[in-house]
Amino acid sequence: MKVIGVTGGIGSGKSTVSRILRDLGAKIVDADKIARKIVVKGGKPLEDLVNFFGSEILDADGELNRKKLAEIVFNKSEKLEALNNITHGYIAEEIIKAVNCYKTDNTTDIIVIDAPIPIEHGFIDQADEIWVVTASREVRIARIMERNGFSREEAEKRIDSQQSDEAYIRLADEVIVNEGSIEELENTVAKLYVKIKGVR
Repeated sequence: MKVIGVTGGIGSGKSTVSRILRDLGAKIVDADKIARKIVVKGGKPLEDLVNFFGSEILDADGELNRKKLAEIVFNKSEKLEALNNITHGYIAEEIIKAVNCYKTDNTTDIIVIDAPIPIEHGFIDQADEIWVVTASREVRIARIMERNGFSREEAEKRIDSQQSDEAYIRLADEVIVNEGSIEELENTVAKLYVKIKGVR
């Protein structure tokens, strides 16, 4: 059984690679879904966020107002770092639980951790291989604008708020350049999937 960590910046196609791997039979642990799940009303992560950022991040029902929190941390590196410091430990716990669960039930040869931020604990230390998905800046901007309805300026800000491609690539065992058709990407991922399944 192998654990693949899949990561890459916004607009790179990371989630598409994970979907292809799922269709090939891998089990997916989605860090974004976990991040949304852990900040429920009454939970310790949300309590910690409120203690740091204030009750203004809550809506009228006491749930997290994601849009408000995003406005507070976007383009403010120290606040984004604080958000990550608060949440990453909780996210890592859930990732590790999910990975161990899949390892125990033994229903797959490949487990994929899909994570936009390649954290040390819960991602790098869990993965046998790290696959980084990249694309040129222009391709990423076009994808973000089409997918999210953002202006070019908004798309560029989202890209610039993340770490550089070079920082991602330094972690990579495999680099997937995703600038062609979906069929090309599927073929690339399928070849890597067969390769890693053959490694014991």
